Amino acid sequence: MIQVARLCRFDSDSSLKAFVDVSINGQVLVKGIRVVMGKKGLFTSMPREKSKDGKWYETVMLLNEEIKQELQEAVLEAFNTE
Repeated sequence: MIQVARLCRFDSDSSLKAFVDVSINGQVLVKGIRVVMGKKGLFTSMPREKSKDGKWYETVMLLNEEIKQELQEAVLEAFNTE
């Protein structure tokens, strides 16, 4: 079960709309998921950091498609209702 623990919106013209922290099954807290406005609408992007080679790498990877979909649905529902 995925629950939104924190949602921090941004009121700007930027494509970045919010940062979100989610709890997965009450056992894992993922901090720094981004809500982004893309060409096809809102989507979620996992936390990432810049490495010494200048490239960005995700720090959290969900390997199960069902969990990815559930996470995106939970985050976007919370974003649209708050």
